Amino acid sequence: MIRLSLASLLILIIVLACSNDGVNESNFEAGDTFTSSNIRVVQLDTATVLMSTIKYDSIITSETTRILVGRYEDPVFGVVESSSYLELLPDGYTIDSEAVFDSLVFYLKHDGYFYNDTLTSLTISFEELSQKLSPSDDGFYNSSNITTKGESVGVISFYPRPNDADSLSVKLNDSLGVGLFENFQSKSIVNSDELKEYFKGFRISAENNNGPVMGYSLSGSGMRLFFSIAEENDVVQDYIDFSINQATSPPPFFNKIIAKEPIEALRSFTSQEENRYSRLTGNQSYIQSGVGIATRIEFPHIQTIHDIGGEGTLLGAVLKVRPTVASYNDLLMLRDTLLVFLVDQNNDITEQLSIEDIASVQGILNRNDEEFNNIYYEIPISSYVEELLLGMRDEKEALLLIPNDFNTSVDRYVLTDGSNDESRTSLEITYAVYGEDE
Repeated sequence: MIRLSLASLLILIIVLACSNDGVNESNFEAGDTFTSSNIRVVQLDTATVLMSTIKYDSIITSETTRILVGRYEDPVFGVVESSSYLELLPDGYTIDSEAVFDSLVFYLKHDGYFYNDTLTSLTISFEELSQKLSPSDDGFYNSSNITTKGESVGVISFYPRPNDADSLSVKLNDSLGVGLFENFQSKSIVNSDELKEYFKGFRISAENNNGPVMGYSLSGSGMRLFFSIAEENDVVQDYIDFSINQATSPPPFFNKIIAKEPIEALRSFTSQEENRYSRLTGNQSYIQSGVGIATRIEFPHIQTIHDIGGEGTLLGAVLKVRPTVASYNDLLMLRDTLLVFLVDQNNDITEQLSIEDIASVQGILNRNDEEFNNIYYEIPISSYVEELLLGMRDEKEALLLIPNDFNTSVDRYVLTDGSNDESRTSLEITYAVYGEDE
């Protein structure tokens, strides 16, 4: 398929200006900028849009409020897994000498997030860490690795109900509970340093199932050590609560998120500077939260709009980004919004795109023609395009599309630059031309 350049298409539009196709003519006055001569409003949707996939080496996943646990198999991104590593601190260290150990229970509070099939059972297990959680100055990353003792100290299988107000309770092995109980009771552990030497925390992970990935509240989850004290006429139950340590910065917590055996287009990235253009990846680009895969968008020939005769004014610019048909469904769902950032030539994020430094720009999912598979993310970028046309932006700069919670979810997207006008991602420009020679 032969594609005309933007300059050629603009010339063609001008030639056709005497017809009504793609051009609206009016004699309105639009402020001092415009003259009293005829004004042609040119509507363009043929500007070159370059899409590429990039991958960040790692992303920080410790600065979050979510425990993310689960595993599912994706036809594009491979086997996607998330496990959580956390440190716990008690609200006290005192246990009466007459007390008797009852049980040790971990509670997980749903935060409403889920991805993939919640009608499939999920099995999660707890393993003791054999290594302290000592973050770097930046924190922990999705690829960080902490060793465990290798044996499960608690396991549960269940059908997730993400909107359930009740917490999920997991009974942990008595041997772990008795150990903590006796060390507290005997005053062998009386502060956090002594606790960390004895008990370093947990890895919470999903077993080998193809099911959902679930989100749990970091502040609403924790562990409780139950014990009983015999009184004169009764037995009174008491407990010590262990909360997940968020008191230090960076916190001793992170989600390890990996995607194994993806399609060839997503393998063996050399660095974050590598741009895999969609023309080399089946006219598609990709986004995968949690593992650092994002879509970069460039407009390399935008300046050719100046090839239109006369003077002109940009009236509007909308980017329509289209998910690939059949790449999503009720399980691999599309979210309602995408975030838009600016990146430099090295794909380092420089800022979030905004309108007049007030409101952040977002891609809003338009489902009006969903029955015809015509859905797209609509992104208003008039201010950005105007700055490009005025030379106020670095020509090597580009847009970056990522989901909300890029470091705390596993949301994924397959986007298309299309092989035809109906399916392609496009930049739609409305441009007023005035002051042309008669």
